[in-house]
Amino acid sequence: MSSKAKKRVVLPTRPAPPTVEQILEDVRGAPAHDPVFTALAPEDPPDPSPRAEDPETQEEQLYQQSRAYVAMNERLRQAGDTLRQKFDDLRQAGHRLEQDVSQLTSATS
Repeated sequence: MSSKAKKRVVLPTRPAPPTVEQILEDVRGAPAHDPVFTALAPEDPPDPSPRAEDPETQEEQLYQQSRAYVAMNERLRQAGDTLRQKFDDLRQAGHRLEQDVSQLTSATS
């Protein structure tokens, strides 16, 4: 049976969009742990105001942030070195492949 012979399916009309009042009622009735409210929420709660903490806690936080920054910097540096090495390996493999292909083409000619 060809596509022209198939009967065309008529879809039902779309329902009217909800009113603002219906949307607000729906949002107000949703629980706080509803995925709509939690999906985009940050995983870690925001840090409390620095003014509300004592200086030792602030210093500890800064120290931990600095340690994390240094560790991440080192990981990035190592990743860069690894990428450079892999790039060089790929380049050498490409050159070897080009040489092999040229040898094959010259051998078959």
